[in-house]
Amino acid sequence: MRKLKLDELGRLSTQEFRSAPKVPFVLVLNNIRSLNNVGSAFRTADAFRIEKVILSGITGKPPHREIQKTALGATETVEWSYEKEGVEAVKKLKNQGYKIISVEQTTESIPLHQLEIEGNSKIAAVFGNEVEGVDLEIIKESDQIVEIPQLGTKHSFNVAVSIGIVLWDMALKGGYIK
Repeated sequence: MRKLKLDELGRLSTQEFRSAPKVPFVLVLNNIRSLNNVGSAFRTADAFRIEKVILSGITGKPPHREIQKTALGATETVEWSYEKEGVEAVKKLKNQGYKIISVEQTTESIPLHQLEIEGNSKIAAVFGNEVEGVDLEIIKESDQIVEIPQLGTKHSFNVAVSIGIVLWDMALKGGYIK
């Protein structure tokens, strides 16, 4: 056994990525404080080849040194936009036929493993502020709210970790990962 070299990984070039078909997921980041979390979100979005990242509220925007440090160039491959109000971004996505799934702990949330995804479903996954979570206005606009079950003493994962867990689960259930 040996570790694979970078040129053996079969990764797409930036140009190939831009023209490749995308997984019909949009990532909505609302009021994310940490620029490192934003960069990590871009890198994860690139890894799953999702359609777009929408930044909203106080969420930092590229180009920024702290975002680039963790994004490792993913801000150049993943399409992104900024919307001042996260709830407006969600309403627009809903009008475009996206199912809005907020990741938050509520009285109505279901465990992530119970979430059902049909192949080719257009999904917008919403992640909120590291302390306050997803805005209540956005939760009210959501079609579904999911939470990641946890076994320890902390009440939440880091938002960047949550994005990775949720996108992996949705991509797997949607049949995008074989």
